[in-house]
Amino acid sequence: MKSVLVIDDEPGLRLMVRAVLEDEGWTVFEAASGEEGLALFARDLNYAKVVLVDMNMPGMDGNDTLARLHEIRPGLPVILLTAYGTIGSAVEAMKSGAFDYLTKPADNDELILTLKRAFEYSSLQEENVQLRSQLSGGDALKNLVGAGAVMRNIHNFILQAGPSEATVLISGESGTGKELIAESLHACSGRFGKALIKVNCAALPGSLLESELFGYMRGAFTGAVKDKPGRFQLASGGTIFLDEIGELPLDLQAKLLRVIQDRMIEPLGAVRSVPVDVRILVATNRDLRQFVADGKFREDLFFRLNVLEIEAPPLRNHMEDLPLLVSRLLDKLSAKNHKNIRSVTPAFLKTLSGYSWPGNVRELENVLERALILSRSDIPDVDALPPYITDPEGFPPHVSYAARENGAVWTDPQFAPDGAFPPPASSLEEAERSALIQTLRRHGGHREKTAQALGMSRRTLQYKLRKYGLTARAGALAEGATHGE
Repeated sequence: MKSVLVIDDEPGLRLMVRAVLEDEGWTVFEAASGEEGLALFARDLNYAKVVLVDMNMPGMDGNDTLARLHEIRPGLPVILLTAYGTIGSAVEAMKSGAFDYLTKPADNDELILTLKRAFEYSSLQEENVQLRSQLSGGDALKNLVGAGAVMRNIHNFILQAGPSEATVLISGESGTGKELIAESLHACSGRFGKALIKVNCAALPGSLLESELFGYMRGAFTGAVKDKPGRFQLASGGTIFLDEIGELPLDLQAKLLRVIQDRMIEPLGAVRSVPVDVRILVATNRDLRQFVADGKFREDLFFRLNVLEIEAPPLRNHMEDLPLLVSRLLDKLSAKNHKNIRSVTPAFLKTLSGYSWPGNVRELENVLERALILSRSDIPDVDALPPYITDPEGFPPHVSYAARENGAVWTDPQFAPDGAFPPPASSLEEAERSALIQTLRRHGGHREKTAQALGMSRRTLQYKLRKYGLTARAGALAEGATHGE
């Protein structure tokens, strides 16, 4: 679809452009300011294929809008509209990445031709991104297990946002895998292969955290006998991940804001600033908007961090992925504990599905490790689970904790509302086999896409297909898709 976003504070000009372009088959979106245009792209990275932006607008001008758009979506073709007297400024902007410029009032034929070239360029850029995603995406997403709609949305966001340079705010409850999302974003970026430096802002007091982040010079304080580079310097050329960003003290928030704006840091005791080239990813399990309202977090910093936001979903919101998660975690924990447990009983899996998992995937991993260690069998049963999961708080066994709290998750289908309880698989293997079949069907037997959707490598997928006798079925699905069946 040929789509263009027109950013201009003059309604008349937007109306004129719409009239000309819609006759040529374009879909035209409008924004009255740079800020409004950026908000549209922050919600959808593929909002439009081309952007037409006025150089001179109140608030954020064309140059600033261009720079911020390219932070969110590198390579997006942006065409500047400029008055005759400011052509020099437009030429300078092209050196900063503008695709082209047009003078007002733009000639209709020239407008159409320029947009056509920009659209062709945009399509080529998209093809390159897709190729890079196919090459690196499977490995980048391998630790984000899940084939349901919720996890597919997470995968798609990462494949879109990963190649950008935009700061990403990852929110979500503890144990939901925010760090895994950060790792995947880095793996999908042009910085992959360079350092990914992780800092837990809640793990150190403010006085130590400042020197950890920004480093210090010899003699800056007693005991500083030599220069020490900070985490930002160590991450230069790569990515820095600041976990628990809501715990950052206010004075360090001001310094972080300067780093984001100027890409410069000041080590303790330094007489001059040091440039750093980093992409910044942050995570929090706090409500930063409420922190801003309470005066605990700087509003200007929040808006600079929240260029793109993604929420790591709680496990209770994608329970359809539980069999795959259990399978993956059992493989990992068996290797760690020198066990050979690859399956659980149907009753074990059914009991897990009736619990609300307030600790999310991290809690699930702990519960599975406990069961794996305590089980006297190679196939753990319900007796290996802790009592708070098998009969939480002494409530009747047919109603789970989550059902009591939310009326949503039930452990026995005869008590559940219609459609609230999917038919349970008879075993973990059956559930995993069913997930493989469904995902293969969804992707027409395409193995690379199936592996990516399931968060596993192609080699692991091949092993699973052989294990469950699905190799021929995958081939038939792929052949049917090729012939349009």
